[in-house]
Amino acid sequence: MLEALKYITVSETDPYQNLALEEHLLRTVPPNTVILYLWQNQNTVVIGRNQNAWRECNISRLEQDGAFLARRLSGGGAVFHDLGNLNFTFITQKSYFDLNKQLQVILLALKQWDLIAEISGRNDIHIEGKKFSGNAFYLSQTGCYHHGTILVNVDFSKLNQYLQVSAEKLAAKGVASVQSRVINLVSLNPALNTQNIQPALLQAFGEVYGFTPQPIELSAADKADVLRLREKYASWDWNFGQQFPFSTEWAKRFSWGEIQIRVQVDNGQITEAHVYTDAMAIDFADQLADLLTGCRFQKDALRMACGAVPLESNFTEEMRNEIQNLIETL
Repeated sequence: MLEALKYITVSETDPYQNLALEEHLLRTVPPNTVILYLWQNQNTVVIGRNQNAWRECNISRLEQDGAFLARRLSGGGAVFHDLGNLNFTFITQKSYFDLNKQLQVILLALKQWDLIAEISGRNDIHIEGKKFSGNAFYLSQTGCYHHGTILVNVDFSKLNQYLQVSAEKLAAKGVASVQSRVINLVSLNPALNTQNIQPALLQAFGEVYGFTPQPIELSAADKADVLRLREKYASWDWNFGQQFPFSTEWAKRFSWGEIQIRVQVDNGQITEAHVYTDAMAIDFADQLADLLTGCRFQKDALRMACGAVPLESNFTEEMRNEIQNLIETL
């Protein structure tokens, strides 16, 4: 039975610190508790767990501007954060994960500002037909989180400069550019900002769950663990990953997301493989790469490797079949 609501808000805008705190909260969430974590990053492109950093954003422009590239634990696509955006994360154990309740917190908070929003698909929230919140999810052995953005007053010029969204992805959304499908809430209510929306979120959090949220105080041990995790999130290996020469690539956009499969082939055998995707499913990318490595570069062998990827909640048999069909186009 749910016993408590906890919340934490931070003034830190370092993306590596904030992502580290998010993982720490996931690892230490108490039983029978839901946590709401509110945070902001300064000039950061955050990519999904299985995305290719070089493909998703303009790395040289980020470096030139002193902006950040960060990789999160969850799947999904790349997003841009600045101080005109507020991030939220709901963290709990599996038995209390309730996506409908969590999204209702966002919708109820916006109603306090006379803004009527609606859920679109599985991972977006729209208002007046445009997206202001993209959401993603992560499940560990014991805990899970749901996090997302709230675009209040984001600098869209930077968003367009830093993100490299494929033409196929935009075409699938029926739009010509990233900016044409997103909206800042301040354009609908000029009194709104990333600070005054936070009390509304905390109030809605309590109303939806029926408890008064209590603040989280981090101990010295908590802070030390966050600093340790920050090292991972700030590392080159985590954010950019291994890049290797490749001799074959498959890439295609499906209804569930975009996938890019790169392999190095020597003497008819795949010696290295990497799978990039913005799909919400997380584990299958690494599993597919492992199964392809060492595989004979031949249709039946490739199909068998793809067929061995286990199915799970976000990775369906239809997805597996589509990847098999793609990879057979040698």
